[in-house]
Amino acid sequence: MDAQGRGRAGDDNVDPADQWVFDPNTGSYQLRLDPAGQGPGRPAGRGTPGSGRTTHHPGGETGDTDTRPLPVQRRRRTEPPEGDGGERRQPEGDGDERRQPEGDGDERTGDGDGERRATGGRAARRTAGNRGAASSSTGGPTRRRKPKPKASGKKKALYWTAGVVGFVLVAGCGGAFYLYQQLNGNISKVDVGVENPAVSDGPVNLLIIGTDARTGKGNSGYGDAESVGHADTTILMHISKDRSNATALSIPRDLITDIPDCPTTQKDGSKKVIPGQRGVRFNTSLGQEERDPGCTWRTVEKLTGLKIDHFMMADFNAVKDLTEAVDGVEVCAAKDIDDPKSHLKLKAGRHTVKGEQALAFVRTRHAVGFGSDLDRIKMQQQFLSSLIRKLKSDAFSSPGKLYDVSQAATKALTVDTGIDTAKKLLDFGSDLKRVNLDKVTFATVPVLDNPNDKATVILDKAKADPLFAMVRADHTLAKGEKKQEKEKDKDSGPAKKAPAALVRVDVTNGGGPIGSAQMTVDWLQNTKGARLSTNAGNAPEKLAATRLEYAPNQADQAATLTDWMGLPKSALKKSAQDAGARVPMKLVLGKDFTAPGTPVTAPTETPDGVQNVNADDKNICAK
Repeated sequence: MDAQGRGRAGDDNVDPADQWVFDPNTGSYQLRLDPAGQGPGRPAGRGTPGSGRTTHHPGGETGDTDTRPLPVQRRRRTEPPEGDGGERRQPEGDGDERRQPEGDGDERTGDGDGERRATGGRAARRTAGNRGAASSSTGGPTRRRKPKPKASGKKKALYWTAGVVGFVLVAGCGGAFYLYQQLNGNISKVDVGVENPAVSDGPVNLLIIGTDARTGKGNSGYGDAESVGHADTTILMHISKDRSNATALSIPRDLITDIPDCPTTQKDGSKKVIPGQRGVRFNTSLGQEERDPGCTWRTVEKLTGLKIDHFMMADFNAVKDLTEAVDGVEVCAAKDIDDPKSHLKLKAGRHTVKGEQALAFVRTRHAVGFGSDLDRIKMQQQFLSSLIRKLKSDAFSSPGKLYDVSQAATKALTVDTGIDTAKKLLDFGSDLKRVNLDKVTFATVPVLDNPNDKATVILDKAKADPLFAMVRADHTLAKGEKKQEKEKDKDSGPAKKAPAALVRVDVTNGGGPIGSAQMTVDWLQNTKGARLSTNAGNAPEKLAATRLEYAPNQADQAATLTDWMGLPKSALKKSAQDAGARVPMKLVLGKDFTAPGTPVTAPTETPDGVQNVNADDKNICAK
């Protein structure tokens, strides 16, 4: 609802685009947050309220640019509308004025605005006249309901800021990036066949994907002209259950891995399953063979054993537009950089980059380190850490900056259906904003050179498996919190335990050594006295981590089995409803299972040799 002459709509639900007005003193547009009818008085020479006088100049460059609403009094409910009461509606041809026109989103002083002010003035005079007549006929003034106090501009800015997490992930050669913000109309979505709630009680795993798509506005000139957009930069962000820390795992694009079968929803609404592939590059999990982000989602789950809650995807424009919106990001070079591929030229030292130069920085690899994608990941992590610090410090310090950042972010954003509206995104961001910057750790999935192809890498399982286990167990990589975690892990399950004779469980092998299910059942029956344990064969899918599924009324049985097997808290999965008296728990032995009686626990220390940096470290420079 337009605020001109009709009161302010929806309390605080005002379109930000409607609040930008031209300031003749500065020659630029300013954000006006004062509620309708409560702003400061009109400057001298503007005409008196209700006069209807309007000066218009082509292009909206001069003339009456004061867009504060004219004082309008409401009709009493008993007064019928007059014949020209329709002038309170928006004039014909002005219906799109509130949307930001392409290329010139701040022009708001055209003919439509002049007509709106004039009609508002006439409506004010008629309404005032009617009220005067009504007042004299009744012999006293008409009582009006006192309006509710409106939030001040400063308070409104705080409301907006409170709904935005200071987490933004931006990474290069495709520009993976994320900003939690509003503006529904800018957000694109993909149905991946999974719709998780925006807010959950447990840990959150967010998949951030940067594509190398060369199509679309602003994406030409970066290599392969017709690239369909692969998963060129991928970061798996794990936010802990208590929201005290976060771990961001960068997954190399050239990692050789397996891509599972992927159900997709086509543009016409039909369903299609894209066949999986074994031993291919990770980045082909998106774009290749018409794969959508859901395919990358499933590939990462298979690789890490972590269940993903949501994804966010962006292209090259994300880096350029967002860095422009925040007035640049500081980066550091330990030496002179001249990369002919990315066109980045920097002298040794600190620099503030934005736009094309920022994109060049996160795409650079040939002039740093060994010239590999792993070196580019380090550049991206440095850039991303600096961007998060910039956003945390002052990007949301004013409504104007908040508006610019929100526009840049949401226009570049594609998400899953679980967070595809402004309300869901704001709830999601508010839930995660508690994580402190010094407790955000970036790490790279450990890899080795592929002996069969020097252009690709393979997983370093000796380091990657314990790293993935740490994240699955919700253990932080941030320094200084290991002792607290060990204290919390002492209470790994329910305190009350059931007798061995009452423990009823079906055991399946979902990735352990051959014969693991029968071996475990023999051990449970003969060593622990759990006669109600059964070998249920092979699990329908392979799991990276062992999992115990149980119902609320089986918590005591789960506590006993957890103690016997040495299961971490992350292995426990409780259902919502109680189970029948003879329904067994389900124990699925994952790839982390070695032998019954050997604890299936995750390390609490980051494995040696795993590259990692803290987001609050300001002394990282590209070498």
